[in-house]
Amino acid sequence: MSDFSEELKGPVTDDEQVETSVLSGAGMHFPWLQTYIETVAIGGKRKKDFAQTTSACLSFIQEALLKHQWQQAAGYMYSYFQTLEDSDSYKRQAAPEIIWKLGSEILFYHPKSNVETFNTFADRMKNIGIMNYLKISLQHALYLLHHGMLEDAKRNLSEAETWRHGEKTSSREILINVIQAYKGLLQYYTWSKKKTELSKLDKDDYAYSAVAQDVFNHSWKTSVNISALIKIPGVWDPFVKSYVEMLEFYGDRDGAQEVLTNYAYDEKFPSNPNAHIYLYNFLKRQKAPRSKLISVLKILYQIVPSHKLMLEFHTLLRKSEKEEHHKLGLEVLFGVLDFAGCTKNITAWKYLAKYLKKILMGNHLVWVQEEWNSRKNWWPSFHFSYFWAKSDWKEDTALSCEKAFVAGLLLGKA
Repeated sequence: MSDFSEELKGPVTDDEQVETSVLSGAGMHFPWLQTYIETVAIGGKRKKDFAQTTSACLSFIQEALLKHQWQQAAGYMYSYFQTLEDSDSYKRQAAPEIIWKLGSEILFYHPKSNVETFNTFADRMKNIGIMNYLKISLQHALYLLHHGMLEDAKRNLSEAETWRHGEKTSSREILINVIQAYKGLLQYYTWSKKKTELSKLDKDDYAYSAVAQDVFNHSWKTSVNISALIKIPGVWDPFVKSYVEMLEFYGDRDGAQEVLTNYAYDEKFPSNPNAHIYLYNFLKRQKAPRSKLISVLKILYQIVPSHKLMLEFHTLLRKSEKEEHHKLGLEVLFGVLDFAGCTKNITAWKYLAKYLKKILMGNHLVWVQEEWNSRKNWWPSFHFSYFWAKSDWKEDTALSCEKAFVAGLLLGKA
C-alpha cells in the first residue's frame, strides 16, 4: 500500500497535524494558524480559537480544491477532522457529511490514492456519520462502479438496502428506493448481457432454455427494484429507460407506454425534456399516428426549441393537413435558428429556404412577417453579416448559398 494510504488509515501525530495544516496551497506559512492548532492539540479548548482554526482549514481546503491541489487539500483535511469534536452540537453533527464530501473528492483525484484507500475512508465515515450511512453507501457504490467493480458495488448496495437505524422518515425511504433502483440497474446490466447472449443462440440449442430462464430471472429482479422508485416524483432517466426496454422486450407495450406517459405528463414530476423524448421515440417505434407524435413534440418544443428533434417536428407539421400546423412549422424553424449552436445547421437552413419559398407562393406572407418582425433587428448581424458571409463561404459553400437565399427573401421583405 502507498505511504499516502498508510497516513490516511493510521493516526496522525500532533506535530504532523500542525506541519501539514499551516501551509497554504502556495506553500506559505501562517504562524497564527499554527498557534490556533497547537491550542487545540494540547487540549486548551478555547472555543473562539477552535472555530477560527476549523474555519481557516475549510477555507484552505476549498481553495485547494478549486485549484486542483489535491495533496495540499489532503494536508488541511487532517486538521479539519477536529470539527468532529466541536463543542457546537450543530457543527459537530454536520461535520461527518462535510468531511465525507471533501474527503471523497480529494481521494478521487489524489495522485497517491487508490481503491483500497477510498474503501477504508468510506467505511470509517459510514460509522462516524451514522445519519449519512445511506448517502455514503450509495456514493461509495458509484465510486466502485466507476472503477468497474460491479460485484463490489452490488454487495455494497445490498448491505445498505438492509441497513436500519432510528425512526423511519420519508427522505430515508426515498434513499432506500434509490439504492434498490441502482441495484436494479446493475441487474439490468447483467440482463442486457444475457439478452445479447440469448440472441446468438438457436431456439433448438440445448442451452437456450437455461439462458432464457436466466434472462427472465434478472428482469424480474430488476423490475422489482426499479418500479418503486420511478413512481416517486423525480428525474429517473436511466431507470425509466432500462425498465421500459425490458417491458418492450417481453411484449408489454401497454405497460411501457403507461410508464412513459406518467413520466412525461404527471404534474408531480419536474419538467424533463428527456421524458418527452423517450415517449416520442417509443411511439415512433410503435408507428403511432402522426397526431400523437406531434402532440408529444409540441411540448418538447416549448421546453427545448433548439433540440435536434425539432427538424423532425417540422417535417411532421409540414406533412399535416392542418393549416395551423403549417404555420407552426415555420415558427419551429425560426426557433431552431435563433440559437447560436444551430447557426451552421445546413439542414435547418435548407428546410427554411424551401419552406419560405413554399409559404410565399401559397400567399402566406403574413406568417413570414410575424416571425420576421421580432427578428429583423438582430438576425441580420447574427446570421447575415459580411463576416459570416465570408466565413461561411470559406468553410461551407452549400451552407453559404442556403443562407444567402434566405437572406434575400427576408431582407427583401423587411
